[in-house]
Amino acid sequence: MRTAPARADTAARGPAREPFAWTFTAPLYVGSSLNPVNSSIIATALVPIATELHVPVGSTAVLVSSLYLASAVAQPTAGKLAEVLGPRRIFLSGIVLVLLGGLVGGLGQNLATLTVARVLVGIGTSAAFPCAMVLIRRRAEESGLDAPPGGVLGGIAIAGMATAAVGPPIGGLLVGAAGWRWAFLINIPVTAIAMAMAMRWLPKDAVLDREHMGFRKVADRIDLPGILGFAVSMSALVIFLMSLPHVEWIALAVFVLAAVPTVVWELRKTAPFFDFRGLAANGALARTYLRQALTLLGVYSVMYGMTQWMEAAHGISTVGAGLLLLPMGAVSALLSRPLASRNLVRGPLIASAVAMLLGSAGIMLLTSHSPAIAIVLVSLVFGVTSASTTVGNQTALYLAAPPEQIGTASGLFRTFGYLGTITSAVIGSLVFRDGASDHGLHTLGIVLVVAGLAVLLLTVLDRRLMKNAPTKENPA
Repeated sequence: MRTAPARADTAARGPAREPFAWTFTAPLYVGSSLNPVNSSIIATALVPIATELHVPVGSTAVLVSSLYLASAVAQPTAGKLAEVLGPRRIFLSGIVLVLLGGLVGGLGQNLATLTVARVLVGIGTSAAFPCAMVLIRRRAEESGLDAPPGGVLGGIAIAGMATAAVGPPIGGLLVGAAGWRWAFLINIPVTAIAMAMAMRWLPKDAVLDREHMGFRKVADRIDLPGILGFAVSMSALVIFLMSLPHVEWIALAVFVLAAVPTVVWELRKTAPFFDFRGLAANGALARTYLRQALTLLGVYSVMYGMTQWMEAAHGISTVGAGLLLLPMGAVSALLSRPLASRNLVRGPLIASAVAMLLGSAGIMLLTSHSPAIAIVLVSLVFGVTSASTTVGNQTALYLAAPPEQIGTASGLFRTFGYLGTITSAVIGSLVFRDGASDHGLHTLGIVLVVAGLAVLLLTVLDRRLMKNAPTKENPA
């Protein structure tokens, strides 16, 4: 129970009247938008890059996969570092890496340099979301809030998911007006703004105890061997998945050889980086990760798979395909905030699963002769899926994750999302292996129906999900 002196000390250190003022949330929103925007903005620059650098267009896919891979590994790592070293420090360090990536990419003269730039951007942008969740959780506890700050989580949801939809239009404008280098250089002014806001408005971290900040002691606190084992295992797994339907046996072997000793190490570690025992005991958190992966598999299958089909089978231009999917992002953005502000979990997740099933059924009805309005309607349904799942699962994460591990848990939440995204690309390559046809699209719809049913079962059979966030009067 908090004592009077403790409350006075909290009031002196943090804003009492408005704990989540816009000055606190603005840098978090801007930082959290950098990863999804950079994930999608590169799409319109791949062909111009290949043309200027005189490389095959297919080889530029490494610029997409490298950022996904870097992000999948870096997200939970950044969360762990934020818990140990301080979220503001890691947030600012990430911003510096994005700035450096923007400079390296903007000045790059070959594909290898651009790949390095994308890795830097992937690592740097991965710091924002887990650091934001640590800052939000600590601010809520300091302010004595019992329920999740729904409005703030809604803003993070918009920044983290809905902004991905505006990446291709922004990229198209930038590349068309100023050239492909601005797909990288755009990070420079944005990071300058984010850094200025973070340095001015984010609360400073506690002073580090020099006695406990030696390399060995920090490495032990963050479980450096566990992080390295996770990084190698995840990298090999992602490379294996992205190589399908061709099987990369070397990647699979590296995954097994790295994953087995890592699991053994983590099970023996008192404070592990990846807490397998804790995750097994915390079924609500494990189901949240799985729901997020399966639902994003559906959302990104629509974003990427339907785009391929529209261009190849329907004869729609690249710009036209992007515009037809733009309403999906708009609906997601419009619904995220009001849903999150009510701190609902079960309702939005059920709505997400049902919308995914309806949208998947709609995909099975589309043909190359379907009118554009039919495609827009299907994308709108998946916009509901996107908003509902992001809000519901993000609130479920906030409630299920141990407060002291919210950074690592938030990073793993994003990592599972990336696995869903990568798997969607694998499924797309399998169903369209003979070309983007109506048959391939309908097969994709069947796969998404199965995934939607799994999400629905994971939701309706989960007794831990509450309609409202827990309070002192209604404990979870």
